[in-house]
Amino acid sequence: MSDRQTIARGDAHRIQSHPAFACIALVLQGGGALGAYQAGVYEALAEASLQPDWVAGISIGAINAALIAGNAPGTRIEKLRSFWEGITAWPWSSWEERLNPMLLRGDIARQWHHQISAGLALVGGAPGFFSPRMPPPWLSPAGTPEAMSLFDTGPLRRTFERLIDFDRINSAEMRFSVGAVNVSTGNFVYFDNRTHAIGPEHVMASGALPPGFPPIEIEGEYYWDGGLVSNTPLQWVVDSRPALDTLAFQVDLWSAGGELPRTFAEVATRQKEIQYSSRTRAGTNSFKHIQRLRHAMADLLDQLPAPLRDGPEAKLLRDATDRKVYNIVHLIYRAKKHEGHSKDFEFSRASMREHWRAGYHDALRTLRHPEVLQRPTNHEGVFTFDLHSDARE
Repeated sequence: MSDRQTIARGDAHRIQSHPAFACIALVLQGGGALGAYQAGVYEALAEASLQPDWVAGISIGAINAALIAGNAPGTRIEKLRSFWEGITAWPWSSWEERLNPMLLRGDIARQWHHQISAGLALVGGAPGFFSPRMPPPWLSPAGTPEAMSLFDTGPLRRTFERLIDFDRINSAEMRFSVGAVNVSTGNFVYFDNRTHAIGPEHVMASGALPPGFPPIEIEGEYYWDGGLVSNTPLQWVVDSRPALDTLAFQVDLWSAGGELPRTFAEVATRQKEIQYSSRTRAGTNSFKHIQRLRHAMADLLDQLPAPLRDGPEAKLLRDATDRKVYNIVHLIYRAKKHEGHSKDFEFSRASMREHWRAGYHDALRTLRHPEVLQRPTNHEGVFTFDLHSDARE
C-alpha cells in the first residue's frame, strides 16, 4: 500500500505514514441502538485516513459494516449519518434535542427519558428500521413470518436499497463478512463477499434477533442474529487464511467488566452485558497464546536437520505455523449510569448523538498513542490495547 497521512481533527501535530500492516480490519459487535458508537469510531478513523480493508460485523455491526463497504469513502459518513438520523427521526425529535439541555439534567431525568424512549420504540418501532406487527404474532397463522416475530423489518430492506450499493460490496474492493445462525441446525455461518453474492437479506439475517425480528430466508434456509452464538467477529478475522499482518480495530458495544448489580433491573442489564460481550477479552488472550505456540513451532521447525525438516510430519506442522503480526485495538462503549437494560433498543435522537460522540472521542484518544499503529515486537507477534481500561489518555 502507498503511504497515507493520518491527521485527526484537532490533532494536527500527529502526522505519520500509513501503518505497516497488510490489512486494516474493522470488527463490529452487535448491540442495537448502541451501534451509533461504531459510526463515531469510523468517523474518527476516516479522518485519520485509516480506511479499513476488511469490515466484519454482527447484528447492528453488520448494518454499519454494509453502510461502510457499500459506499465510496467520501460518502460513507454521510450514509451512516443518514441511517442513524433516519431511524431516530420521530416527529418530536427536534423538540427533544432542544429540551434536552434544559430538562434532561441529572441521572434521574435521563433515566426517565431513556425508559420512555425505549417504551415508544417497543410500541411504535423505529422509522426505516422496524415496525410493530398488526395484528400481533399470536393472532397470525402458525408457520408464517407474522407469527414468529413482534416486528416487521420490511422497512429496513427499503432503507438498505436506498443507502447501500450492494454491487460495490460484491466488487470485493473491501472484504465484507457478516455472521448469522442457521435456525434449523444452530450452526454459525459467515456470509463473506469472497464466497457469497451479498444482498440485503444477508445483512438482515445477521440482525434478525428473535423474538423481535423474523428469521430471514436465504437459499431455502432460515437465519437469525449471529449474536445468539457469538456477538464478536474477531475470531473470523484472525483465523482467516492466508494470514495477513493485521491492524484490527475491535469496536464492542457491551463491556464484559461491570459492577455487582444492586436491583432487579440492574441484574437484567448486567446479564445482557455478560452475554453479548462474548468474552472478547478471553478470546483475545487465547489468540495470543495460540500465536505464541505458532511462532515457537516455526522457530523449532527451522532448527531441524534437513531430513526431519522435509519429512511429512514437519510439513503438516508447518501448515499450522504463523509468523504474521497483529495489533488488536479495543474500543468499548462504556454505558452511562442512566442507561439500563433497554439501552440497546432506546432509539432517541439524543442518545444516538451521545453514542456517536462517545465513539468519535474514544477513537481520537486512542489514536493519540502512536504505539497502537506500530508493529508488535514481542515473540507472539500480538499487541492488544484497551487504553480506556488502562486509564491512559
